[in-house]
Amino acid sequence: MKIALTCSVLLSISLRACDAFVPFAHNQASLVQQRMSSSTDADTSTTSAAAAPASSDGTIELEPDFAAAYANAETQLSAAIPNKDLVGPLLHFTREYLSANQKSFQATGDEISSAVNSLQRITNAIQYGLKFGTGDDKFLFGSSHKALRGKEGDDIPIDFYAFGCDFFRPCMDLENTIVSGRDNLQQAADYLAKGENVVFLANHQSEADPQVMSVCLELAGFNEMAQDLTYVAGHKVTTDALAIPFSMGRNLICIHSKKHIDAQPETKSLKQRQNLQAMSSMLKELKSGGTALWVAPSGGRDRRDVETGKVPLAQFDSKTIDMFRLMGNKSKVKTHYYPLSMVSYDLCPPPDTVEAGVGEQRNIRYVPVGISCGEELISEGGLEKRHMFCDEAMRKATEGYDELLTQM
Repeated sequence: MKIALTCSVLLSISLRACDAFVPFAHNQASLVQQRMSSSTDADTSTTSAAAAPASSDGTIELEPDFAAAYANAETQLSAAIPNKDLVGPLLHFTREYLSANQKSFQATGDEISSAVNSLQRITNAIQYGLKFGTGDDKFLFGSSHKALRGKEGDDIPIDFYAFGCDFFRPCMDLENTIVSGRDNLQQAADYLAKGENVVFLANHQSEADPQVMSVCLELAGFNEMAQDLTYVAGHKVTTDALAIPFSMGRNLICIHSKKHIDAQPETKSLKQRQNLQAMSSMLKELKSGGTALWVAPSGGRDRRDVETGKVPLAQFDSKTIDMFRLMGNKSKVKTHYYPLSMVSYDLCPPPDTVEAGVGEQRNIRYVPVGISCGEELISEGGLEKRHMFCDEAMRKATEGYDELLTQM
């Protein structure tokens, strides 16, 4: 069974410093990796808890073990990175991650969220970002990409899929996480097993949505679906230094999103050609059958209403849905469409406004997440009914979203 998950813009574990990572010399990145590696071997308990600054919202204080882990990272990053402007955003990222894991450890007592293990994961993320997101070894994506799983014969002996899931899973309150519409997911899995295609029309909330999807599908018993997802990824997740390692663990179709294609007008024609190549790759997958696509028809993440504090679903774009219906028809393989609702905003809240560039600062929270798969949508008629189909998909996704919020 081959599953493809697509959306216009996906995971970007990015910091405002990432733009400055690009000119980083290769030997500087290597120095950081060496010093960060040695840091995790040190006894974090030898550092004073007073070294940890107050959290961004002033409410979370790091306990001694986690404060020591933070101070350890601060010492090593400050010593290893000559450009001090880079250290602040990296330390913010580190502290947010340790704070989320502290809450997870307090709630569950699971050693996977302990200070030592959390420090190891954040260290790995920074090391991978420096090694594969900068310098001579920067990983370059084509119009399509197959997940690097560290299998025998692979050039890079790292399972980047497992790395990404293991990084975010401790930050998800699994006891209160909800997976609804399991019968519909089973029906979709049955279609895929018969060689038919499935398209999930979903809202998109968090940079960690691929990991949220994987973890939720695993909880529902759809491990194969979780591992075989392929993402149509926007430019941020293939160019942002810290996002690149997470993207390396996913099957990708790489596109330039509609919202950002006009940025840097001199490159627009090149971006359009790359998008055509990506669409060709996607159609090839659909023609082979047994492919599932996860599509965010809004073209981006849901944004908070700053006046109400609520997070409404971003409006689905009918032209985007039209394209995937057209691709399904052109494949000559029966294609099924499902509305899919996601609640993941609080895990990694996005900025309140859309930013075209990479390098946005990110926060991480320990919270429950959820997905809800609605009943199959009926795809009938041509252009005259396209708005009706889009409106129904949006209505069903909103309905599932509201139900998730009520239950969580």
